[in-house]
Amino acid sequence: MSDAASRKPFGRRGDYRLLLPITTRWMDNDLYGHLNNVVYYSFFDTVVNRFLIEGGFLDLETSPVIGLVVETGCRYAKPLAFPDTVTAGLRVAHMGKSSVRYEVGLFRGAEDDAAAEGHFIHVYVERASRRPTPLPDALRALLATIAA
Repeated sequence: MSDAASRKPFGRRGDYRLLLPITTRWMDNDLYGHLNNVVYYSFFDTVVNRFLIEGGFLDLETSPVIGLVVETGCRYAKPLAFPDTVTAGLRVAHMGKSSVRYEVGLFRGAEDDAAAEGHFIHVYVERASRRPTPLPDALRALLATIAA
């Protein structure tokens, strides 16, 4: 079987537990007329951290436990460009002892099929020591609300 035939199909809006609109900006486009790949990763970071902040877990200046990105990835199905309105879908695919795999789908306008899908793996550490620490109960409870 070819790699293309064995690839997991791209997700749909209903596959994600949380949806967050994100506005593209003129500067997000690259010379090829679509969003540069680094912008996709910025969207991933935005939706994950906004979820953690609005969920009451993350205070950017004082939280004793923070997530550090140890792995990222993205698959692209179709281009996004300014002035598209993008919706980021978020779910938690896996919770370990001190790590979380977040999965993000990016959707153009009202489209139901993902234009891109990616993941972030955070290892949670003590802010001061940067040593891994078990996921706090409050974080586990918050993450459970968007678990796949």
